[in-house]
Amino acid sequence: MPPSFRSLALSLLCVAWPLAAQVTVIKAGKLVDTERGSVATNQIIIVRDGKIDAVGPSLAIPAGAKVIDLSAMTVLPGLIDSHTHEADGVLPDDNGDPRAVLFHTSSEVVLAAIPSVKATLMAGFTTVRDVGTYRALNDIALRDAIARGIIPGPRMYVAGAYITITGGAGAMTGVSPDVQLPWDMHFGEANSPDEVRQKVRLLVAQGVNVIKVLSSGAVLTHGSNTKSQEFTPAELSAAVDEAKNFGLKVAAHAHSAEGIKNAVRAGVASIEHGTYMDDEAIRLMKEHGTFYSATLDVHDCITAKPDQPRDFLEHNKGIAEIHYAAFKKAVQSGVKIAFSTDVPVCPYKDAAKEFGYMVKYGMTPMQAIQAATMGGAELIGVLDKVGSIRKGKFADFIATAGDPTQDVTLLEHVQFVMKDGKVFKSPNATADTTN
Repeated sequence: MPPSFRSLALSLLCVAWPLAAQVTVIKAGKLVDTERGSVATNQIIIVRDGKIDAVGPSLAIPAGAKVIDLSAMTVLPGLIDSHTHEADGVLPDDNGDPRAVLFHTSSEVVLAAIPSVKATLMAGFTTVRDVGTYRALNDIALRDAIARGIIPGPRMYVAGAYITITGGAGAMTGVSPDVQLPWDMHFGEANSPDEVRQKVRLLVAQGVNVIKVLSSGAVLTHGSNTKSQEFTPAELSAAVDEAKNFGLKVAAHAHSAEGIKNAVRAGVASIEHGTYMDDEAIRLMKEHGTFYSATLDVHDCITAKPDQPRDFLEHNKGIAEIHYAAFKKAVQSGVKIAFSTDVPVCPYKDAAKEFGYMVKYGMTPMQAIQAATMGGAELIGVLDKVGSIRKGKFADFIATAGDPTQDVTLLEHVQFVMKDGKVFKSPNATADTTN
């Protein structure tokens, strides 16, 4: 056969015989339905090319499918953490002081994040919203490396940098005034509505997924005051309006009551921390459908670090119970909640300990699980992709040895993790077989 005909024949063969889809079947003893808030038993999940193809109690297992037997376990959707700082990583000399990044290049910082994102994934978090980094744009590089399969980690939706006032909660403070910071440590600095718009546009051009602004002072910022207001209502409105032009949502760091209310009135999608939330703030959040990303576990983690900067310990003193009470009232009032941790204030591997705080201060285990699945997916804007086990969504699953809807602390010991149909963690008892 002449070479030209041979090439044509091979081309036709490729068209006529496409590669077979990769099929995996999961047998779930229990399956948490986060949409209905219920638990089903003896379910079959069929995964095809990284997405959920079918879910049900008596589905036929396709010939040649890889079968993963989790019939002795409880299967849930992959968890979503809506407030992380994955791109900051954990540096060798890190004692919780942001100034540690001054001793390292941007490359060193993002490389230090590689084990951090792996720890997050192994803890069962397959999706995160990463809300700022002191080394601007590192989170974009990290997100893209994970998406390309270069390193293992959760699916990331990133902010690129903090948008903050000069000397504000997202600024690199506590250094001598004659120190000239590199561009990436003040990339998001803005001091007027027009400057805020410019920063949003710069971040959009770099491909961010969410905008992060800081509406009050912070616990973990030198020279800051958590009860202060930082951005003005006009500046916050400019951020929301400009982000909306590009189809993006805005997350607002806010501890003070006025900082919270200014941000909610401006139309932000979520309030981060919300320590001094008052009744009016709760009412406004309910009216606007604003999510609450509370990060309750951070207070104990701050006090647990003996070498923590002294002023951070002072900022944190006495506010934990205020924060917990605000969270409890928000839950009782029906404010939307998204599971959030603020890692690495607490270790990446311990992110699921936040569930215990959420239940202790007002939520049921199922509500806390829904906050870490449906809630996070709705907040990020990816409810069509993640958050529940439904046909067409990404094949992101975790499994525990017991039922976390009865004992939420079981989520601190996730034994199985699948993301995009690929198994990253599996118990020794799991049987992978071919039908």
